[in-house]
Amino acid sequence: MKKKIIKSYAKINLSLNVIGKDRNNFHKIQSIISFLDLHDIIYIKQINKKKHIVKFSGIFSKNIRKDSITQLLKILDQKKLLNKKFSIQVIKNIPQESGLGGGSMNAASVLKFLLKNKLIKLSKNEILNISNRVGSDVFLGLDRKNLILVNNKKIKKFSLKLGLFLILIKPKIGCSTKEIYGHVKKYSKKKIKVSKKVFKIKELKKAHNYLEKPAFTIYPILRKLKIFLTNIDEVEFVRMTGSGSTMVAYFSNRKSAINGLNIVKKNFKNYWSILSKTI
Repeated sequence: MKKKIIKSYAKINLSLNVIGKDRNNFHKIQSIISFLDLHDIIYIKQINKKKHIVKFSGIFSKNIRKDSITQLLKILDQKKLLNKKFSIQVIKNIPQESGLGGGSMNAASVLKFLLKNKLIKLSKNEILNISNRVGSDVFLGLDRKNLILVNNKKIKKFSLKLGLFLILIKPKIGCSTKEIYGHVKKYSKKKIKVSKKVFKIKELKKAHNYLEKPAFTIYPILRKLKIFLTNIDEVEFVRMTGSGSTMVAYFSNRKSAINGLNIVKKNFKNYWSILSKTI
């Protein structure tokens, strides 16, 4: 098997509703989700070794300890589903602790590769169970389409293109998902409608990320960034993705987004910021 290249795309939450807790005291969420052209690059090759080799490089590869790919391979080996060993190198272009699902999408991309190339064979239930053991949002990246997370186990996919341009900005902090959920005090009374209409800008403007309020309390810089981005010309709306710490400004055209990015880079020189688009 020759070395193969996989693009592992960033996941973004266009909206996120926290609607309560389940019997196990886990938060129940709904979310409108899309994917960006921002991606990690994964090189995978079959090797004649006793153990898998997983390595990371790139600007966001520092301090990666428990990675999702190693966890996935460990589960597959334990279940004796994978009778080959692989060398996997990941070039990290997606920041850690950013709300962009980099680690989970890495695992989803590798799992999808193994299934597509018939290196493993799993039922739908097995795929879901293994994905959930690696991470709660891994299954979202198995089919790169715009989707609505209806509940913690059910998604509805939509074949449509949003055509949105985005400014992503991340301060020099990483948000603790556990801490932010621990500060959630109010739940959304409205549920997301399972319809492609919710992907229209008019509807997205009315949506929310219910993790913003606790995130702003713990990390005030995120509130500052949202206010700043909201005042950029021609911005459609601004929203934190996931549990942060990336703040996202959405635009309908590339020119406005580029102008906005220049302003952001001028005012926040020490923060990571890029231009991206939905795919």
